[in-house]
Amino acid sequence: GIGKCVALDLARRNARTILACRSRERGQAAGEEIRAATGNPAVLLRLLDTSSLASVRAFAQAVLREEKRLDVLGNNAGLTGLPFAITPEGLERTFATNYLGPFLLTNLLLG
Repeated sequence: GIGKCVALDLARRNARTILACRSRERGQAAGEEIRAATGNPAVLLRLLDTSSLASVRAFAQAVLREEKRLDVLGNNAGLTGLPFAITPEGLERTFATNYLGPFLLTNLLLG
């Protein structure tokens, strides 16, 4: 998707690139593919579920702790067409994933 294409382009430019993925397996596969295509070893996987505000907070804290700087943030997580569901935090899943999580992440990383 769009996120993988953006990550591939950034890695081609020799950028340290963090893949923020909900699925460890899919994220590892994407990271391996991007590293192989670009020769850039600095493509990292970090788990993030934007439907969970706790996950967003943990991810942001780790980035702020581990990274010297953040130049580009691409928010492109999204859900559509799934049945109505409420997250453990009491939020509607699609709204949390598509809007609340990315909004919180951006604000936490603004520094």
